[in-house]
Amino acid sequence: MAAKKNPLFDTATTLGKIVLFLGVSAICGVLVAGLMVPAVAVSGSTASNSISFFDDLPDQLQIGTPAQSSKILASDGSTIATFYDQNRSEIKLAQMSPFIKNGIVAIEDARFYEHGGVDTTGLLRAAAATLNGGRQGASTITQQYVNNVIIQTYAANGEFDKIKLGSDKTMGDKVREIKLSIALEKKYTKDQILEGYLNLVLFANNNYGIEAASNFYFGVHAKDLTLPQAAMLAGVVNSPSYYDPVAFPEHAQARRDMVLDRMLAQKTITQKQHDDAVKTPVKLSIHQNQNGCVVAERAEYFCDYVTRLITNNPDYGKTVEDRKKLLLQGGLTIKTTLDPKLQDAAQAQINAVIPMNDNPDKEGQALTTVQPGTGRILAMAQNTKLQAPKGQWTNAYNFNVDMFDKAGNSVGGSGGFSTGSTMKPFTFAAWLDAGHKIDEVVNGAQRVYPPGFPWQNSCGTTTGVFDSRVEGSKDLQNAEGEYYRPLTALEGLYNSLNTATFATAAQLDFCNIQKIMTAAGIHDGKDPNKPYDMSKVVNLIGNDEVAPLTMAGAFATFASGGVHCDPIAILSVTNAKGAKMSVPQANCKQAIKPEVAAGVTLALQNVLQRGSGWTIPLNYQAGAKTGTTNFSEQTWTVGFTKGLATASWVGSPDLKGREMVDIKIAGAPRTQADGATFAGKTWQQYMNEVAGGFDTSGFPAPPQSMFMPVVVTPPPAATNNDGKNTDNKAPTNNGGGNTGGTKDKK
Repeated sequence: MAAKKNPLFDTATTLGKIVLFLGVSAICGVLVAGLMVPAVAVSGSTASNSISFFDDLPDQLQIGTPAQSSKILASDGSTIATFYDQNRSEIKLAQMSPFIKNGIVAIEDARFYEHGGVDTTGLLRAAAATLNGGRQGASTITQQYVNNVIIQTYAANGEFDKIKLGSDKTMGDKVREIKLSIALEKKYTKDQILEGYLNLVLFANNNYGIEAASNFYFGVHAKDLTLPQAAMLAGVVNSPSYYDPVAFPEHAQARRDMVLDRMLAQKTITQKQHDDAVKTPVKLSIHQNQNGCVVAERAEYFCDYVTRLITNNPDYGKTVEDRKKLLLQGGLTIKTTLDPKLQDAAQAQINAVIPMNDNPDKEGQALTTVQPGTGRILAMAQNTKLQAPKGQWTNAYNFNVDMFDKAGNSVGGSGGFSTGSTMKPFTFAAWLDAGHKIDEVVNGAQRVYPPGFPWQNSCGTTTGVFDSRVEGSKDLQNAEGEYYRPLTALEGLYNSLNTATFATAAQLDFCNIQKIMTAAGIHDGKDPNKPYDMSKVVNLIGNDEVAPLTMAGAFATFASGGVHCDPIAILSVTNAKGAKMSVPQANCKQAIKPEVAAGVTLALQNVLQRGSGWTIPLNYQAGAKTGTTNFSEQTWTVGFTKGLATASWVGSPDLKGREMVDIKIAGAPRTQADGATFAGKTWQQYMNEVAGGFDTSGFPAPPQSMFMPVVVTPPPAATNNDGKNTDNKAPTNNGGGNTGGTKDKK
């Protein structure tokens, strides 16, 4: 039960007011004595004791950097998104209009440049006003700054229970603030205090500091504020809710005119400036605050991915909460790898195929681009929004990325999709790495792989059955029936023949296939610590799930001559003071032999020239591989020029086993599609649009030693008119290793 107040000393009574007046007067006397006279010179035990009490108070106000908004930027410096608890951008006093500096002094603390932190005249005047039943503020700008710093410090530390406002403060709290104000004036100049105050104070609508307020209310920088604009903002700080220009424009205008009157009285503006400003109506140009990835300028899923890279990384704080606090309050500038031109082109291509507002079957689409040789993620788009309009399909998952990072933290991804035949180039790479030839003939006619087939795997075991004699199984199949015959490994890859891939794998160690995949960055879509599972023979043709970003990074390894770089999204991070922080590195290294990469690249060029991707060639030298799972559940095209590697995917993200039957894509129901149909067309049109801005030079040719030796058959003898033999030159091999093949219109 609360203690009852003594009515004799209640401030509502005359006696209470007198006591309050005397109390304040005593404090003022102590302050004057403390400021003007050393304690030893003050006679009387009361004065000595009072000054001793005053000097025992803490005199160090820890002024840190105020909570500031963080920004995620694209590679060109444009803003992707802003994050904050308090919308604030700290600036120097010189970057503020003189009108706001003079206006805030005029209305809040006319003697700011005269007192030593506490205005004793103001205190006595406030006490007298209280005695007479009125109310008058007595806090100086310095005291208000101290009060704001204390509040912000508690808020930043999550100690909201310690924050005291107005009537909650005890006499001890007020005396402490007075002491800190005096100490502050001894340590900082008046301009430094005014700068700190104008960067810290609330201007309503969650705008803290004059720069944020100037942008929100007028769309200008603080240095460009006009006199009427500055006077209005100077008036807001006294009571941000009451003088809110948005909610109560009439209150704001009345307060603005009061500020102008005070500025005229202090002679910081002329009579004409005053009169013209008073005649000016309040004209707001609201620029709504954009907070977080859901309102990002572009690439909201990439934005979300970047924020998770920050909040998951111990380099940015010991705990997740510490890292989130840094992002929301630390004033970080996070410059990313995103190329706005590529991002916008990627999103436009996706919108043309499966528009967000016309997708009743919730079919997913994603496109992501990595730069070979650097690992930089240049674009990351998909056909949903983090926060879609009502009635439009939305998906919180980023289709392009893994489900978790190596530490087991969520990165917001779906975990990938079955990749189909886009996984075949890695078996071909292992084939070449083992010393086999590009144009070596394999038995594409073999379709039965019974239980107990002797697959080689020095890392473990590999199992799987393709045998129609076994219940629940069937013989291995190709998409086209005409290729069940001996053919070269090259022809088998560019025509995407399952039987050719199995025939090459039957002569390899699956452990080495897996090592090639791992070297190129391929891993399980849910757990990046887990290698792609080559204990299952079906994964030769992409049964398990891999994320599009992973696939783009893996194919970039071929484009860069076997150099693999981990995909990276962040170029730099600086804090509010401009100090650079650590960022994840690409760790580029030679992962695959250059000649092996050249051999795979040759085969993937043939895919676009005569193979499964013959309908989606580029205007530049390029390689690619299409992929289609059973019943077109998931469809892919992954390919590259020398300067860009892009993975394009179309499929069902929520119902991953759903067949593409009567699914509406590009405005019409579809009963069948393969990797080249929608994923491929999107890839082709996007790459043709953007690839020219990057390296499009040719790829190095594989060495002649990677082809089968040329067997020269002597021509039959020719007889001329006189019966003598005539020598003919032997045919030559151009080293291309191409053996023809029928176009597969899948």
